[in-house]
Amino acid sequence: MATQEQHPASRVTAGVTFAARLSFENISHAFNSHSETLHDLTLSAEPGEVLCLLGPSGSGKTTLLRIAAGIESQATGRVLMNDREIAGPSVFLPPEKRSIGLVFQDFALFPHLTILDNVRFGLTALSREESKREAMIALSRVGLEHYAASYPHVLSGGEQQRVALARALAPRPSVLLMDEPFSGLDSRLKDSVRAETLDILRHSRATAIVVTHDAEEAMRMGDRIALLKNGRLVQVGKAEELYQRPVDLFAAGFFSELNVFDAKVRGGMADTPLGSIAAPGLDEGAPATVAVRMAGFDVSEDAGEVAARVLSRRYLGVVELLDLAVQGSETPVRARVRCGALSAGARDIYLSLRKSDVLVFERQTESA
Repeated sequence: MATQEQHPASRVTAGVTFAARLSFENISHAFNSHSETLHDLTLSAEPGEVLCLLGPSGSGKTTLLRIAAGIESQATGRVLMNDREIAGPSVFLPPEKRSIGLVFQDFALFPHLTILDNVRFGLTALSREESKREAMIALSRVGLEHYAASYPHVLSGGEQQRVALARALAPRPSVLLMDEPFSGLDSRLKDSVRAETLDILRHSRATAIVVTHDAEEAMRMGDRIALLKNGRLVQVGKAEELYQRPVDLFAAGFFSELNVFDAKVRGGMADTPLGSIAAPGLDEGAPATVAVRMAGFDVSEDAGEVAARVLSRRYLGVVELLDLAVQGSETPVRARVRCGALSAGARDIYLSLRKSDVLVFERQTESA
């Protein structure tokens, strides 16, 4: 159990993988003529990189993974590994020829096989002794070699996830694909298992593409994040870029809880119930959307930029959630503030905005 496990840094690192560059060029896909799941998507995962595919359900993340693995075929476009086409108009390598490993949401372990035999399952090209040796190396990578003779039912969810990871790494794939790999884990386990998994990926040096709908998970794991919506690539970059410089309201809202106000630009400013906000780059009279992160407020009972009245407050330990009435706002303004920032009976307070948590976009129409 946990007391027997090694720290990831001390695990065996033999059998390092040769990482590859996996590229998608102008990929489109549809399950039928009326439902396009991917639209002209171009994206690359660099050698040894952990790339997170982030987006809501139905955004095309898993479909793109299935296309990479060869389980699904794209309608148009190409998939390349190290600039060699593996799926396109005239080429389609079967999954077993692609040097791509898969880790599924449900781990997909065989209950009647030992842990060792589960990991050996895909090593059919090797002799029994060779496959056993490679499987033990993979189990050593994830710190579970002492469970080789056990069966899946004796393992915790986190340990089963690591066995699934070992099985995917055993053939030493150039690219590892992980589809919501932590979704089945207890919330208390996720942080530690994610950290261990990331350490294992670093030691194996495989290129990894991880699908998730959780922005924090993507920021914790990804060297870069690719944000998808309705089968289109919205933005790709490092976590800091997507958080600090989102390209639109959708991207901003995926990384932060927001208060959103409609405004018009006058004299380079957008007027909101929280004050006038600078709107650089927007034309005079342009409709604007101003988004203020819930964590973007400083609060005081004595002085500030905007008067507010506390409607409700909820204690969450480190922070409190406040619902606030602000003149000119039809809906309550929501704020996340440090516990202790306000006295227990505070009712009439003042807000001040942190400029780094205020975002201004040109207002988009519904069709956009």
